[in-house]
Amino acid sequence: MLEDKIIIERYNNNWPDKFAEEKAMLSILLRQYIQGSIEHVGSTAVPGLSAKPIIDIMVGIQSLEHAKPAIAKLTQQGYCYYPYKPDVMHWFCKPSPEIRTHHLHLIPYLSPLWQERIQFRDALKADAALATQYQQLKYQLAEKYSQDREQYTTEKWPFIKKVLKKSLIK
Repeated sequence: MLEDKIIIERYNNNWPDKFAEEKAMLSILLRQYIQGSIEHVGSTAVPGLSAKPIIDIMVGIQSLEHAKPAIAKLTQQGYCYYPYKPDVMHWFCKPSPEIRTHHLHLIPYLSPLWQERIQFRDALKADAALATQYQQLKYQLAEKYSQDREQYTTEKWPFIKKVLKKSLIK
């Protein structure tokens, strides 16, 4: 998959609206596969947090096997499927791997990955100082790994893991 340069932008008040628009379309398109909810996750879901300007959407599904037919439906609607972490999710980007405005993750509802993403998002929303620390880390990593999306993501994991562990204690 081609990689675009990692660019972190200041929070955009339109991000929630972009999520809501896509959620409305996905609610209809994927209704037979949805179990649970459709969630806005990732940094664009946290008010005030700078982020890559890509709306991350997580759709709860019954199972990866049950949702396999959704891959064809989504590709017909302009999503690009990529078998990234296929043991835990069906992953898509839109409109193309080179230019991304949306990431879509079909994830079994209430699976460990589902719970981690919700937990991390909610921890950042609840703690402005924590969100600021994460934002600073993202800027540092984007500068250091501007052409290496995988390494950028890997380097964020220790921070995320620490937040998840701390929020479990509460």
